[in-house]
Amino acid sequence: MKFSANLGFLWSEHALPDAIRAAKAAGFDAVECHWPYDVPTTETRAALEETGLAMLGLNTNRGNVAAGENGLSAVPGREAVARAAIDQAIAYANAIDAQAIHVMAGKTDAEAAPQTFLDNLAYACDAARNRTILIEPLNAFDAPGYFLRDTTQAVEIIQAVKAPNLKLMFDCYHVARTEGDVLARLMNVFEHVGHIQFAGVPSRGAPDEGELDYPSLFDEIAKLGWNKPLGAEYKPNGPTEDTLNWFKNPKFL
Repeated sequence: MKFSANLGFLWSEHALPDAIRAAKAAGFDAVECHWPYDVPTTETRAALEETGLAMLGLNTNRGNVAAGENGLSAVPGREAVARAAIDQAIAYANAIDAQAIHVMAGKTDAEAAPQTFLDNLAYACDAARNRTILIEPLNAFDAPGYFLRDTTQAVEIIQAVKAPNLKLMFDCYHVARTEGDVLARLMNVFEHVGHIQFAGVPSRGAPDEGELDYPSLFDEIAKLGWNKPLGAEYKPNGPTEDTLNWFKNPKFL
């Protein structure tokens, strides 16, 4: 099994280029991040080239976080800002050769939200061309009011947009918190999955804690034919290096 370090959480005390180097030193196969926009693309790309790690993905800007925004692309009336965020993410991804862009839907229950999201996703898929656009359901415990709630809704959106580069970000942690049987849900939506992430349930800590049996789940994921890196997107309860016992455990590999 291959693993990607999500640098939004892991080694978050470091600037992104140094976090990339730390992930390489720890033995990860790839990296991914959340919002890299404060770091010049030249610095990020240099660290990726130095380490030989691929950047699997990054997120679109959340908007006005102080005002409670958590993405923009499903929010009616914010279309211009949402598309500017999509353009920004694609430009950064192109500059560092990131494979995918997670287009964040945002918090809304407006009647026009579904069509707004479809329109913005169609725009993103067309603009991204050879890069993957990802959408990710977030659970209501961590992201109350988030528009995209579960994998069923996500697949309906993917089928409605009908773009070959639109895929599902399947986060085992979010699915476990919202939908229960992670493996059953993954098998049901597997043809639409573009990336898989994981964290301990329900703490969102390292995967060797909590109620989800990740070694067994990883075995089943491998049986499905998945051979891309799985994204370690968990919140360390201390220095990242001190939470990597799972990464050294043969059961997880």
